[in-house]
Amino acid sequence: MNFDTARHNMVTQQVRSWDVINKDILAAMLKVQREEFVQVPQRKLAFADMALPIGHDQSMMKPVIEGRMLQALNLKPTDSVLEIGTGSAYVTALLSRLVDSVHSIDLYQDFTDAAQQKLQEHQIDNVRLETADFYGFKPNQKYDRIVITGSVNEVPTEVFNWLNTDGQVFAIVGNEPIMEARMYQSPAVYSSHFDTVVGKLFKKDDSQTFEL
Repeated sequence: MNFDTARHNMVTQQVRSWDVINKDILAAMLKVQREEFVQVPQRKLAFADMALPIGHDQSMMKPVIEGRMLQALNLKPTDSVLEIGTGSAYVTALLSRLVDSVHSIDLYQDFTDAAQQKLQEHQIDNVRLETADFYGFKPNQKYDRIVITGSVNEVPTEVFNWLNTDGQVFAIVGNEPIMEARMYQSPAVYSSHFDTVVGKLFKKDDSQTFEL
């Protein structure tokens, strides 16, 4: 399998055709080797239009969802971003190419450890990784964008205190069979971008998905 050709086809035939037109995002998705961020037995599926399991009942989003999410964020090169849910670290790597700095947290230490190794292998040095539970997280800085990669029933109000002036929060809100991807300016003000379904954001010591 030619991974370079498969990656190009993913970007041009899947992501681009789903109205992702931001050239910087498309360039990042062409550059970052997605196959390096999936589990080894699944590398031939890295570019398929499907969510891929990564452990702990978690999955990588479909490539089209990742592209649309990044486009909805409306990122600037000077932005600082907090990513909730490092997961495979593929989106983390994409973010690192689009903004000044990324702080990514995940509930699972093994995800954080694997992400650290992968980012080092790709010589990415503008990402800070941390193992932490989002629902008890207390950041020591503010951010221009916050992206929540697991779905929630609503965005906790305190999250908006973590934003710089004019900062925004991306979240996928709702329950199956349809969830809504939103960009929040405040708890009551948001814009809707697309419908999708992704797994719920987990809470520490809870074997089930945590619902607010």
